[in-house]
Amino acid sequence: MVSHILVGMHYRPRIYGDLIERHVAEHRQMAFIAGARQVGKTTLCRKLGPVYFNWDNESHRDLVLAGPDAVAKQAGLEELNEHPPVIVFDEIHIYSRWKRFLKGFFDTYESRCRVLVSGSSRLDVYQRGGDSLMGRYFNYHLHPFSVGELAGGWDLGALIQKPREISAEDWQALLRFGGFPEPFCMRSNSFSTRWRDLRRVQLLREDVRDLTRIQELDQLAALERLLADRSGQQLVYSSLAKQVRIGEVTVQSWISTLCSMLHGFVVRPWHRNLSRALRKEPKWYLRDWSGIQDPGRRAETLVACHLLKAVNLWTETGQGAFELRYLRDKEKREVDFLVVRDDQPWFLVEVKQAERSLSPALEYYQRQTGASHAFQAVVEMPFVAADCFDQSKPIVVPARTLLSQLP
Repeated sequence: MVSHILVGMHYRPRIYGDLIERHVAEHRQMAFIAGARQVGKTTLCRKLGPVYFNWDNESHRDLVLAGPDAVAKQAGLEELNEHPPVIVFDEIHIYSRWKRFLKGFFDTYESRCRVLVSGSSRLDVYQRGGDSLMGRYFNYHLHPFSVGELAGGWDLGALIQKPREISAEDWQALLRFGGFPEPFCMRSNSFSTRWRDLRRVQLLREDVRDLTRIQELDQLAALERLLADRSGQQLVYSSLAKQVRIGEVTVQSWISTLCSMLHGFVVRPWHRNLSRALRKEPKWYLRDWSGIQDPGRRAETLVACHLLKAVNLWTETGQGAFELRYLRDKEKREVDFLVVRDDQPWFLVEVKQAERSLSPALEYYQRQTGASHAFQAVVEMPFVAADCFDQSKPIVVPARTLLSQLP
């Protein structure tokens, strides 16, 4: 079974369908699938798991509260099955004792089923007492559509894919409407605007209420509006604190909350001296670039989201430990992104909207870090069917070519 979604009147497979199917076939552990609101978690899980429990459904919630045995009976685990059925628990992390429930269910019925757990926040964030699930699950992060995913023909066993072209219509829709399935499919300005507004309200009024103890919702909303205009910029906590009229520690805590709810993410500076890197401010990025007005910051955010998706997938499929960082020194030489593989710099990416003159910072930082590749990814360049990773010296490449080589 492969998970598909309607895109431009054609059904296309999602890379996560293959990924989770492989997990179910090869591993006994539960799959924890985290993803931002409306990124396609429910659609994916319901196709992969015919036995579905949603915490927001009152009758499903009553079954969970009744305990593992009640859920097992409803799922038919007391009967002989040719193959272990796949059971989905959606948004169960809202339940204060969700880890205790899953531990009991998994320890009792592990041999009779496979379990998927999905949620719109990082499922590993909210620790509940001493009921550890260590060794009982693997994490997966579901991201919006990317160039590589839309191109299809991916190989989950390969780090780098062959260059594959997507249509000009899909490329423009991705730039304009973002990669979240509904606005990408609808391709309507009015729908996209209403969708973003509703998603923001749900985040601030529902997710924050259900999953945190934050009471100052108006001030949190003010901070979120400030951050919406600063995607791709360094976070200056003191400045944000003054504008929102809260303490710096509170600003850091609230930004951490927005990250844990997958509204945005931070990219930290890279330095071989960890203590020096920690003293520098991180850069903030939204996970939905469709509302960013400035073309340069929109392009940088799009590439950041693609790189984060690749880093997560490579790590979660056991191909190594990958990180996304950026580089900047006192002389203000900067490169937007550095992908680190097993603690070693691997490749650099500088993002430009149209500029094709090679940034001197790429050559400088490639020399300093020893990175194998250095790319200047230009959004307005046409696709070229050539492997970017065949090049070892700094080079200007089409963004859509480079991004098509990422999963």
